[in-house]
Formats: sequence, C-alpha cells, structure tokens
Amino acid sequence: MKYTARAWNLTLDGISQEQLEQHYKLYQGYVTNTNLLNDQIADLLARGEGKTPTVAELRRRFGFEYNGMRLHEFYFDNLGGKGALDAGSELGKKIAETWGSLEAWQADFQATGAMRGIGWAILYEDPTTGALQNFWISDHENGHPAGFLPILVMDVWEHAYTVDWKPTERPKYIEAFFKNVNWQIVAQRYQQARSMAHA
Repeated sequence: MKYTARAWNLTLDGISQEQLEQHYKLYQGYVTNTNLLNDQIADLLARGEGKTPTVAELRRRFGFEYNGMRLHEFYFDNLGGKGALDAGSELGKKIAETWGSLEAWQADFQATGAMRGIGWAILYEDPTTGALQNFWISDHENGHPAGFLPILVMDVWEHAYTVDWKPTERPKYIEAFFKNVNWQIVAQRYQQARSMAHA
C-alpha cells in the first residue's frame, strides 16, 4: 500500500503561510517514511525475516510515522474555518452538556494543549458511551484511547508554531488555532462518530 501526500491551500488568520509551508513539508516527510517502512517490512517478510528484532523495531517506528501522517491530515482538515461552533448544533449541545458550556470546554482544551511537552490536544468521542473527552497525546503513537474517534485535533509540537512564535509562546498559537477551526468539518466528524456507534 502506497500513501500519497495530500495538499491543502489554507489561508489562516494569525498563522503565516511560511509556517504552513514548513508544516506541510514536515507532513510530507511522514508520508514518505510511512511508505519506506511499509516497503522495508514487506521486504523482510518476503525473505522470511518477520520475527527478527529488525522487523520489530521497524513496526514500532511505523506507528510513529503512520500516526504522524494521519494526525496531520486530521489537523489540516479541521483548519480553514471562521467563526465559532454553533451552540445549537448536536456537537455544541453535547459539549455544553459535558463541560457546562462551550467556553468551559474550550478553556479545558486550550489548557490541555498548553501543557508542558510536545504532542497533540485531541477531543475524542468514546463510541461505547458517547462521552466526549479532551486528551493529551505525546509521541504520535502513544496515549490514544483504544477505539475512540478524533473529533478535533490540534498539533502542539513546536514545529506547528515556532516559525511565527517563540517556543514559550504556545498560548498565542493556540488562540490563533481557534480562530481558524473549521467547525463544519469537526461537526461532521462527530456525526460520523455517532453513526458508527449506532451501526
């Protein structure tokens, strides 16, 4: 299976084109490395070396590269919007029911993203219970709750913002991120998650 790097033509409020271009290049590296690891693993399997430490380490690395690719696709897809989440939407109501208000949820999500360290802040939906939860994910492959579905994905690795801001200015980037969320895409993800849960 070969993966193809996707392209976005985003123009964002408060996040520069240079920042986006650098970020796109980093994403393309994840796609390249995912394909490379797939090829290397397939080659070793074809040679009967599937149980070697080499394959074991390549499989571990594959999780990092593959999730790096996929999380960036979620991230870029949920950008490019303007305005706020509709409080009357199904997602808006569920967030308010869970956190008390949209503002309380956003404050919690932003605080999650501002935590020390590199990683991701992700709003997930638990398909078993329908609950929404904000999660911190460190390395791309670590910390994902099994079976949960990503609804909103925010990259808070330093590569996401240090063209525009200093490493200590992550809160400014998070504010800019929220100016650009495409809530239509986020709401569609929530609808898809709910549909899968009821299937």
